[in-house]
Amino acid sequence: MQLDVIVPTAVDRVIQQAILLVLSPQWDDTFSEHSFGFRPGRSAHDAVAQAQTYLEEGCTWVVDMDLEKFFDRVNHDVLMSRVARRVQDKRLLKLIRAFLNSGVMIDGLAEATPEGTPQGGPLSPLLSNLLLDDLDRELASRGLRFARYADDCNIYVKSQRAGERVLQSVTRWLATKLRLQVNQSKSAVDRPWKRKFLGFTFTTQRQRSIAPASRVKFKKRIRKLTKRNRGASLVQVVSELRSYLLGWRGYFGFCQTPSVLRNFDSWIHRRLRSYAWKQWKTGNRRFAELRRLGVEKDLAARTAGSRKRYWHLSRSPALNISLTRAYLIGLGLPLLLEPEPKV
Repeated sequence: MQLDVIVPTAVDRVIQQAILLVLSPQWDDTFSEHSFGFRPGRSAHDAVAQAQTYLEEGCTWVVDMDLEKFFDRVNHDVLMSRVARRVQDKRLLKLIRAFLNSGVMIDGLAEATPEGTPQGGPLSPLLSNLLLDDLDRELASRGLRFARYADDCNIYVKSQRAGERVLQSVTRWLATKLRLQVNQSKSAVDRPWKRKFLGFTFTTQRQRSIAPASRVKFKKRIRKLTKRNRGASLVQVVSELRSYLLGWRGYFGFCQTPSVLRNFDSWIHRRLRSYAWKQWKTGNRRFAELRRLGVEKDLAARTAGSRKRYWHLSRSPALNISLTRAYLIGLGLPLLLEPEPKV
């Protein structure tokens, strides 16, 4: 492998992965217990749960810091000085430096990378944790309560005034020691229930909830998958929904606000009923489908002849009788709020 390559190749990735397998076990045990990103046995859920613990201890103000374009702005000299503290082999140091300097390909043009870590490179997460371990140690030495996941770091304090002092001092420390900039427009000292952390937020009762931005993103995706003019069969739409919903539930099912999940389930069911109604198209087809699905003849006829719009009819008795929750589940649709197991 040549060290002056412009973009990572398959060989580069294999070599980076090999380095990672050697260095990660050696370094990981030395990292802070408050660091949760890209570490074995730790997850975003652990970081959110740690933040929740701080709230329960009375730290009801958060210093929400956004590091400006962190992975693009890492200073190579600062990072390599941290690597050199732990690696004595000069050949390995030279190899890691070569990966950092390898460059990227943007729109078919080679672009140098005088700073930042390679996007998508196997080593990048470990190197970012190494650099930010200095931040973790600094915060811990000040006795601060914090949770960090990669470059997403929240510090929890007991007053707004304390939070503002922390934000100012940590901003100066980052610029001086690590040459990293805090994005002032995206950083703030605020109540935790007014900010988001890893897609979650908290209620005033200190419960985990889904952040408004995450809810908006979720509904946008569902609207796209259930857009009525798609032309796909209901079975195909449900299949695509299933793939997305299972992954989404695996992450956001960690919330403690079941009413949000229950409302999302009801809304998705309405979207699918509205989709099916559009797909059936004609009055005769609609009447036949309603009858096939068990709707009484007169009700099926009145509904099939209705001039009301799709979304309105998605709440009609006929569509609720025919396209029941059990029917949609039978097609493979998962529930976001899983029913309590029967004892």
